[in-house]
Amino acid sequence: MKEHEWHVASLVVHCRPELRLAVINAIEQLTGAEVPVSSEQGKLVVSLEGPGQQHIVEHIDSIALMDGILSTTLIYHEFAELESGKEPA
Repeated sequence: MKEHEWHVASLVVHCRPELRLAVINAIEQLTGAEVPVSSEQGKLVVSLEGPGQQHIVEHIDSIALMDGILSTTLIYHEFAELESGKEPA
């Protein structure tokens, strides 16, 4: 991990509809994870952010292994170099 990078990614996650609320709760327990959009059919948009690519990959792997997950698809990944001593916006 480079100490002056900040990574942002988004996923489309499909889960079993009857487990949607539990899946959202579990995802949002991950540091830097949010589910801003979901449907009753079990489709979720998940945003991830963190200090390195490894952080993002570990969260994607964790989500894929959660109970009720049918698929995860990475849609977007970008990183920015931070100025020394600066926090991400």
